[in-house]
Amino acid sequence: MSAPGEENAAGNAAVNTTSARRQRWSDVRRLLAVRTDNLGDVLMTTPALAALRQRLPEAHITLLTSKAGAAAAAHIPVDEAWACSPAWTPQGQAAEALADRRAALGHRDAELVDRIAEGGFDAAVVFTVCTQSALPAALVCRMAGVPLRLAHARENPYALLTDWVPETDRVETGMRHEVRRQLDLVASIGAVDRGADGDRLRFTVHEADRQRVRARLAAAGLRGLGDRANDRAGGGFVLLHPGASAASRRWPAPAFGHVGAALAQLGWPVVVAGADGDIALVQAVCSAMLAAGAAPPLALAGELSLGELAALVEAAAVLVGNNSAPSHLAAALGTPVVNLYALTNPQHTPWQVPHRVLSHDVSCRWCLKSACPEHHHLCLLGVREEAVVDATLALLAERGVADGVMPTLTDVIAAGVAAPADHAEHDDPADHVELAEDADHTDPLAPGDSPAWPFAAIPTPAPATAARPR
Repeated sequence: MSAPGEENAAGNAAVNTTSARRQRWSDVRRLLAVRTDNLGDVLMTTPALAALRQRLPEAHITLLTSKAGAAAAAHIPVDEAWACSPAWTPQGQAAEALADRRAALGHRDAELVDRIAEGGFDAAVVFTVCTQSALPAALVCRMAGVPLRLAHARENPYALLTDWVPETDRVETGMRHEVRRQLDLVASIGAVDRGADGDRLRFTVHEADRQRVRARLAAAGLRGLGDRANDRAGGGFVLLHPGASAASRRWPAPAFGHVGAALAQLGWPVVVAGADGDIALVQAVCSAMLAAGAAPPLALAGELSLGELAALVEAAAVLVGNNSAPSHLAAALGTPVVNLYALTNPQHTPWQVPHRVLSHDVSCRWCLKSACPEHHHLCLLGVREEAVVDATLALLAERGVADGVMPTLTDVIAAGVAAPADHAEHDDPADHVELAEDADHTDPLAPGDSPAWPFAAIPTPAPATAARPR
């Protein structure tokens, strides 16, 4: 049992330590933010970057990131970005595999140390997910002479970090969101954004990008949501984005096409977009729509810069996409999202934007894998196409762009699309609850028992669960 006054003394010491830590960071003028992950991860870090910007208004902020993350530099709260693929990332591992191993060993690491040293940084913040170690980056920054180094770490980092936030996150249902994790990290040095945008994701769309996208839409007879009166006949469109960097996070492209065809038959213009690597996926979406009797959609695969993609997302009434960067762009820009959410990681759901998260619960949830380790992909294949259509229509109605009346499954049937054979009545996905850890996932329908809806749909084993925004 503590002696009288010991607890107060310990508390005062903690306050003094926190105060001293924050004072050390007040003098930072050149800050290195390390986030060597995908674009979506960088976007989820933007509230923390904004908080650092507010805490250190005179500091020059450099983002050390992946090539994909660096593309966002002109749109997020940093002054510049350096693209790299260090040895502790998958990209760095692949780069070394292609090089002469003996010649390459350590050479790229030394180059990175030299470049950081030349930057003359006063401090570095290393952002990671809870399954990553920040210590390789911390060591590089220490070797480069960066005097202040902040990061999460599960093990004691000793002198590798000057500012250590103990790692407490575990991969499990209900864990802290990725955005909140990074906000909590920078809050430890007093970086809290008290502006109007608070902890929202940040992405600035440049007017030149808007104008180019408006021209592309106008050429196809379309207008974005911000360019029209608030009615369906006046414009607006649903944006489908079937891409994701990992195969485990991609709902099948033909299923996107069937959803697009159902929405088109209800009178909603559909646009399909993708990055350079998504051209085949976009073609598959368009082919499925054509096979279902829908008119060809506007397809923009590999044709847009990141800024133009953001302008397209901003103009859309709703985005339907996977757990990937476009969904986080939508969250930053306020566009509602229907998120086909593979159960690979629980931390990355859409942040502070109207959304529906659709998944099929499985016992292998939170696998953290880029390819399904069980080879069944049921967490996404279990999402029925009609649930995606219903979720899209619900968000359109909530946004007030459905002429005051939300089309239902009856409207779809009236449009000439067959109803699911095993559904006696409409099952609103909004009535489903969020994933429960003890949810029954042991008795899916066999593929041959799955209803084909709305067209020649892929086999699907069970209804999806839909999570409302919290």
